[in-house]
Amino acid sequence: MALKIYGLPRSRAIRNIWACDEGGVPYELVRTSWTDGGTKTPAFVKINPNATVPAIEDDGFSMFESLAINLYIGKNKAKGLYPTDAKGEAKLWQWTLWAATELEPHNGAYAMHTIFLPPEKRDASAAAAAWTKLSKPLGILDQHLAAQPWILGQSFSLADINVSSIVMGIYLNKADFSAWKNTNAWIERCFDRPAAKKAIALRIAG
Repeated sequence: MALKIYGLPRSRAIRNIWACDEGGVPYELVRTSWTDGGTKTPAFVKINPNATVPAIEDDGFSMFESLAINLYIGKNKAKGLYPTDAKGEAKLWQWTLWAATELEPHNGAYAMHTIFLPPEKRDASAAAAAWTKLSKPLGILDQHLAAQPWILGQSFSLADINVSSIVMGIYLNKADFSAWKNTNAWIERCFDRPAAKKAIALRIAG
C-alpha cells in the first residue's frame, strides 16, 4: 500500500511530496484542504488532532508535522537522502530543527504580508521587519555554505529539502536572496533538481 500524504501542494505537504519524489517513494496525494472543512472531519482528526495539513498514513501508522514526516520518509522509505552515520544524522536533525525555529517563523511572517493576506490587509512595515529578522538565519546559512555545496557536505540530502522547502513560497514570489550569494546559489541548485521542479509545478498549479 502506497504512503498517503494528506494536504495540498500549496501547503507544507509540498515538502513531503518533494521528499517522496526525490527518494523514489510511491505515494498517494489525498487532497485535503483547510478551507472547506476537510481537516476537521472526524476521520481526518483521528490522523491529525491538530486539524492541519500535512499528515501521512503508512500501513496503519500515522503522523503529522511536515519536517518530522520528512525525517520518517528519509530514514525509512527514501533512497539516498538520509545520512548513514550517527553524526550525519545528528547534523540532519540539527539543521531541520534550526529551520523550524530560526528560519520558518520569520519566513512565515514575511510570506503573510507579501503573499497570503489580501493586498489591502498586508503591512509593508511588518514584511520589512520580518525580512530583517530573516536575514540573520540566511546569513548563518550563507557562511555555512561557503565551504560546501550542500548542507551536509558534498552530497544533496534530506537536510537540503527540509531547509530550502521553507523558503520555496517566497522564492517563487521573487524574494531577493542575492545579498547571500552562497545561499542564493544553493537555493537555485536545490530547486533546479527534477523532483523539485515537479514539486514547484504542482505548487503553482495548486
